[in-house]
Amino acid sequence: MSPKHLVVSIAAALISAPLPAQSVKAGIEAWQKADYAAAVAIWRRLADRGDADAEFNLGQAYRLGRGVPLNLAMAKSWFTKAAESGHLDAQTTLGLLLFQNGNQAEGLKWLRRAADQDEPRALLVYGTALYNGDGVGQDRLLGYALISRAASQGLSPAKDTLAQLDGMMSDGDRQKALVLANAKSKSSPALPEKAPAGRSVKPARVAEAKPLARKPSAANSAPVPASVPSPASGGWRIQLGAFGQRATAEALYQRLAGKAALAGRSAVYVPAGSVTRLQVGPFESKAAAAAACNALGTACFPVPAK
Repeated sequence: MSPKHLVVSIAAALISAPLPAQSVKAGIEAWQKADYAAAVAIWRRLADRGDADAEFNLGQAYRLGRGVPLNLAMAKSWFTKAAESGHLDAQTTLGLLLFQNGNQAEGLKWLRRAADQDEPRALLVYGTALYNGDGVGQDRLLGYALISRAASQGLSPAKDTLAQLDGMMSDGDRQKALVLANAKSKSSPALPEKAPAGRSVKPARVAEAKPLARKPSAANSAPVPASVPSPASGGWRIQLGAFGQRATAEALYQRLAGKAALAGRSAVYVPAGSVTRLQVGPFESKAAAAAACNALGTACFPVPAK
């Protein structure tokens, strides 16, 4: 064989060989060095062959717009491929992406799958939906149990939500919920002590994005009466929750409408995909809206009036 033909043969062998640079881990290393284009090139080759880790990471690249143009439709497509293969992070991330972009029913479907595997972010969001009866049948005890499981794994937003719920539920109900949480812990698959090769590091996860979950409604709490000024106009409202059925939002408003903090304000029911957001206003400033939330003793937050 001539030297020229030998070089061509070697080049062809190198192209077809399973090089270390073509592994998911190699893509992660390129990502960590901010060489996003190289990472995407590696993951795309593997994703095209059905590698779930590569599909997930490629979805993250499209979600963040690194190495490729930001494209949530492409992100969803790759997350779905990985999620359907049983990739836990993909199921959770896909669920959160859908949930936060108005497709609540489909998002909760994936979050429930991930919650069944004890994934903390999924436990928090699905548990909050159960507690509120938001897109799923209301089950406050199971909702509290799932949020408790997420908090026990160290998820800070879950700890904050659990502390809030502790002020809303009776001691008896909390004890019942904790029994469910313990049963969930025993029935869930054991978490791996060490992530498999290629999964130890991934691009930024949706858990770092805010808001991670809607705060639970305080429909069963005892609002604290307070005297708050009642201006006739303003550019702010308070949001008291988002509900799968408008009737649920209306019922909550009827329970709170007589409170002094809401005097002179009215309810606004804002459609958002498959949910209805309950907002009350107007308030003259964000600070005044926040003060009303504090006075109500109810889970809510200021939002600009649109």
